[in-house]
Amino acid sequence: ITGAARGIGYLTAKFMAERGCNLILHSRDANHTKKVYDEVCAMGVKAFCVSAELSDLDAVKKMLEEIDSFGVEVDIVLNNAGMQIAYRTDYFATPVEDYTESFKINTVAPAMICYHFLPKMIKKGFGRILNTTSGIRLEPEQAGYSASKAALDKITIDLGSKINGTDVMINLTDPGWCRTDLGGPNAPNSPESAIPGIVVGLIFFISGLVCTSVLPDVLSSVITEFALPSNLYEVIWSLIAIFIAQFKTYGVISTLVGVALLSLGLTLGK
Repeated sequence: ITGAARGIGYLTAKFMAERGCNLILHSRDANHTKKVYDEVCAMGVKAFCVSAELSDLDAVKKMLEEIDSFGVEVDIVLNNAGMQIAYRTDYFATPVEDYTESFKINTVAPAMICYHFLPKMIKKGFGRILNTTSGIRLEPEQAGYSASKAALDKITIDLGSKINGTDVMINLTDPGWCRTDLGGPNAPNSPESAIPGIVVGLIFFISGLVCTSVLPDVLSSVITEFALPSNLYEVIWSLIAIFIAQFKTYGVISTLVGVALLSLGLTLGK
């Protein structure tokens, strides 16, 4: 999990640890992940901490080499970390650095992580990658950020087209505008509201099939833990059934499910 020290990455790390997932926790500084590391280890899982400034692509490469040295298989990747450089009221004066820095952090670094782990997942026949995108559009004030996320969308969708029909999946999640360090205190949504769409995107399919004995419990626990309306469970489960009946392929198609679930979470779980 990149950006695991706070916000959505922190909440996802704890949620996955509670369900027995061993974790690799990334932040810019390893000291930042000490709190979440201690908390997830107390839940009985194994965890590692890695650090890299994602704008430093050599540091990203070294981080990936360090992860390989752990000797563990990575089954799930959440590319959560991102950076909103600035909001430019005078958008015609947007500096080039808004684009170069945004693309390194929000596009190139996640792509490097995808390219590193996706072949390993394909070789072993299982894997999940979830990339965090943004729905910002028609706002030239945030052009560097939104363009970098649009580029990540393109990479994700194109990679997904190569693994349809396998038990390896690469998807997108859009948490919306949440009250995190990136989103600021005036954002309308709590970071907890994004967790349903994220965790469903991470663990939705088990061995290429919907695991009907596990998924209802996962959804129920999401709704209970984050105090979402009880009727959300029924709505989500019905929506899943519709999508399964409609689509018989996997890979990027499942993104539609994650986005729909996320939208419900944001609408009903504020």
